[in-house]
Formats: sequence, structure tokens, C-alpha cells
Amino acid sequence: MPFASKDPEPGSASKHPDVGTVATSIRPGFVKEPGRCLLVPILIALIILCLATLSSFLVGAGDVTPSRALAALFGAADEEAHFVVFELRMVRTLLGVTVGIALGAAGSLLQAATRNPLAEPGLLGVSAGASFAVVVAISLGSSAAGLHIWVAVAGALGGCLLVLLVSQVRGVGDDPVRLVLAGAAFSSMLMAMTTLLLLFDQRTADEIRFWIIGALGGRSAEILSWTAPMILCSLIVMLVLVRPLASLALGEQIATGLGHNPRLTRLLTLIVVAFLVGAATAAAGPIAFIGLIVPFAARALVGTDIRRVLWMAVLLGPSLVLVADVLSRLAVRPYELPIGVITAIIGAPVLVAVVRSQRMPSL
Repeated sequence: MPFASKDPEPGSASKHPDVGTVATSIRPGFVKEPGRCLLVPILIALIILCLATLSSFLVGAGDVTPSRALAALFGAADEEAHFVVFELRMVRTLLGVTVGIALGAAGSLLQAATRNPLAEPGLLGVSAGASFAVVVAISLGSSAAGLHIWVAVAGALGGCLLVLLVSQVRGVGDDPVRLVLAGAAFSSMLMAMTTLLLLFDQRTADEIRFWIIGALGGRSAEILSWTAPMILCSLIVMLVLVRPLASLALGEQIATGLGHNPRLTRLLTLIVVAFLVGAATAAAGPIAFIGLIVPFAARALVGTDIRRVLWMAVLLGPSLVLVADVLSRLAVRPYELPIGVITAIIGAPVLVAVVRSQRMPSL
């Protein structure tokens, strides 16, 4: 049997060290992976991010051509091009970078905390909880961007905790696919309740018809001023969780031997994920599959070391969001598609590939 334990030879003493001995010899988060060069993937990710950012400034669904937009960046364009580039596309691009960083980091943290390669904010009820909370707040007459962010954070945390709590029944949480199914069912229920609210409130439905699918267009600098500081603070707290999460990847017993509390680590990670996803959802709506695609690609590029995965996710997340946003502008010109449609088209095949894979990525 492949997992059968091998009995020691007669007369020989057991040489297996206890958990404490193993723990003291391991420095979590600093495990070297042979054959993995970090410099080249980071340079490639930086180049992709720069190209995606430039494309976001130059390409649009309107009449301002890329050449006029490029001239506006150098201060040599007409007034219309200058307004479009600096008043509309700049806020949209910065928001895309911010949201991409948040969703990429949130997906990586969630997968590390649950040790589940299928864990994703959109699949575990995090985004649906945030969306439902914001719709309820708007239906009650709230219009303050800052309040929407805090409401979204509360909804994201509540949705995630409920899914994880339900998934523990009969050991569902031990099976990645069943955990995703539980999250998908809960997300569907919340989305149905959200749709029901919108059917009875036409004003709210008109106000958020693009936001509910995920969109970066039409956002003001005010929402960015609320979103960016919250995401930055969450990323700072994320750095504190790197070592505990790295030790958790070695197993709960070793993590405990290293002086970390697995339950506390998971709880703090879920809180950080709630802040990241809540802020991103309040700003741009529920954008699906970013938190699944980015960690999957990051692990393929730099391995499973949580530090490397997080750094790569911070670079790949905004690149994917900006590329999807540019495609949403070009798909049905002169109109625009919600960015959530593009990410769903890209992410659905990735999800199927991960589920069908005979060898699930280890975390």
C-alpha cells in the first residue's frame, strides 16, 4: 500500500524525531525550491503589468484613438483627449490596479489558509456576501462610498465564515470540490436574494446594473480614495501572516510546534481577505475568478512558497484585471461589456482544468 507505514527493523531504535524537533529545524517561508529562479518571472510579470497599464490608458471604446491618447500622456493633445485620459482612464486604470492587487492577494491568502487550490472569493461566498450587503445598504438609502466599503467588508466576512462553517459538516471541508460546491450553493442563494431585492427596487437596479456584474467604468476618484488605503493596510497585515501561513502549509502539528496558532492564523487571514475583497467589491463590483486564476498562475511560475506566491499575485492580479478591462472596451465597441463577463469567460476553463487535473496543486 502506498501510504502504509514501514515497521522498524528488529533491534533498531526509532529515529523519527518528534514534532518539536522537526519544528525547530524548519524556518517556514524560507524553504528553497531548487530550479526556481524568481528574477525572471518577476521581470516578465512587471513587463506585462506595464504593457497592460499603458494599454488601459491608450485603448477605449470612444472616439479617442491610441495615438491621440499617447499624445495626451506627453501633454501634446487636444482638450478632449486630455480629459478622457486624465479624468476618465487614469482613475479607471488606478482602480483596476488596486482591485487586481486586492483580489490576487485575497485568492492566494484564502487558498493558503484553507489549503485548498479551488478556494476563491467568488466561489466561497465572499464576493456574494459583500455584494448582497452593499445592495441592502443602497436599497435602504445609503449613498456614502465609505459606508459601502465597511458594509461590504462585513458581508464578505459573514459570507466566508458561513460557508466554512457549513462545509465542516460531515467533513465536507476536507474535500476541495465539495467545499467549492458548498460555496457555490451559498453564493447562488445570496445572488438570488440580491436579484429579488433589485426586482422590488428599480432605482437601485438602475444605479448598480453594471456594478453587480463587475465594472471599472464610471467610478469616481472618491471611491479610489477610500479603497486604496484600506487595501494598503490589509496588505501590511498580510505580511505579518506570511510566516504563520508558511508553517501551516507544513501541517497543523508542525505549525503549533513552531509557536503558531493554526485557528488564530486562519481567522486573521479570513479577516484580511474580507477587507481586501470587501473594498474591491465595493469599488468595482464582484469580479469573478481573479482570485482563482492569479494564485494558480503564480504557483506555476514560482512554486508553492507562500512569500513568492504573494509577491507574484500582487503583480499578476492587476495585469489580469487591466487586460480584461481593455478587452471589455474592445469587444462590442462603441459599447462596453462588464469586466466580470470577460473574467468569467477566462476563468471558467481554468476552473474546469483545475478540477479535472489528476494531480491537484499542493499547498
